[in-house]
Amino acid sequence: MNNPIIEHLSNPHELERMFRRDPEAFKRSFSSAWEQNPDSQVLAAWHERLYFKEGDTAEKASFIQKDFIIMGILAILAGVITRILFQFVEKEAIAPINLVFGVLPFMAIYFVTNNSPRKKIVYTLAISFLLSVIFLNLLPLEQTDSTMLAYIHLPIFLWVVVGLAFTGNDYDRGSKRLAYLKWNGELGILYLSMAICGMLLFGLTMRLFSFVGMHVEDFYFRNVVVFGAAGLSIVAAYLVSKNLKLAKNIVPYIAKIFSPLVLVTQLVYLITVISVGKNPFLDRDFLLSFNGILLGVLAVTIFSITESNSDEKKTFSDYINFALIVLALIIDCVALSAIVFRLSSYGISPNRLAVLGINILIWVNLIWILLPYLRFLQNKTGPSPIQDAVTKYLPLYGLWAAIVTVAFPLIF
Repeated sequence: MNNPIIEHLSNPHELERMFRRDPEAFKRSFSSAWEQNPDSQVLAAWHERLYFKEGDTAEKASFIQKDFIIMGILAILAGVITRILFQFVEKEAIAPINLVFGVLPFMAIYFVTNNSPRKKIVYTLAISFLLSVIFLNLLPLEQTDSTMLAYIHLPIFLWVVVGLAFTGNDYDRGSKRLAYLKWNGELGILYLSMAICGMLLFGLTMRLFSFVGMHVEDFYFRNVVVFGAAGLSIVAAYLVSKNLKLAKNIVPYIAKIFSPLVLVTQLVYLITVISVGKNPFLDRDFLLSFNGILLGVLAVTIFSITESNSDEKKTFSDYINFALIVLALIIDCVALSAIVFRLSSYGISPNRLAVLGINILIWVNLIWILLPYLRFLQNKTGPSPIQDAVTKYLPLYGLWAAIVTVAFPLIF
């Protein structure tokens, strides 16, 4: 007799509040309300919302099954290829960086099977991976500065190539590039969660075998951990692409929690550095750590921007992001000054040129993000220009990574 849904039938805001406060209680009350008022358009809309089902369930199930099978095949192939590559890495026949070719190509294939991109995109992907693996293995195995730079920058280039597979025919749309950045954050969280479970399983397995006097650590690592780590990446990519709520729900909270923590930590660190008299102009290792901090702050900033709401309302997180960008610019300016000083004092080297190039790229990117962010905080524009500043600049990082990977070993 005292059904709260019937009492607030003409108050949509109160109905929504009731549902969010206790969905299960709302559903119980809704059943009675729907029986008493079957002609209510408001309740009809709520009925579809609460009990919506796809029209063609057979076709939907078939599609999911096909997609799942493709994922399973690619995950097994990724594990097998990675295990084979690991065998050659152990024998020092190839560089360890070749292990990326056991994962990233299959991840790109998974996206291609879902996106159905044009032939020119498929050809671009195939040629990029093929030329990368050929060129990488033409480099000498001895670790020189230029080859190490190639090993470091190749995964960045291939990450952009996988992004092309993800975006497909919409590679020039900012929203798709933004979706790729979000997908990376969700993938990282989900993969880490599953990897922790895998490590617990590894520890438990080793313990159980030790009880019977067997030590299978080496065998288990070679044939299970290596295989599983590669295959798990494809499984995680599949789950994130299927809108797994675990990753999507937790990532925005991580962005909001870690942004202020990173800001405070880096400010304390910089103040400490100044107080103890560390000099990035003279201390090479400290300059490298300074650039590491810069990359970390930039990554957290971009991560926070991609996870921010799409509406035009400013939040506390926006001011934190703006402060992070200013902090990153200060760090970058110091790093740029230090690397220019070292170039003029000690001459050109592949490491100094690579650091100079990435610092210039980051400096331009930060300025590009800072200006629309400032206008956004002044209520002169919406958040779209900020996200455009992030997404439109991504191919330049891939281009620079390709230049360092290919040109530096040839020049130096």
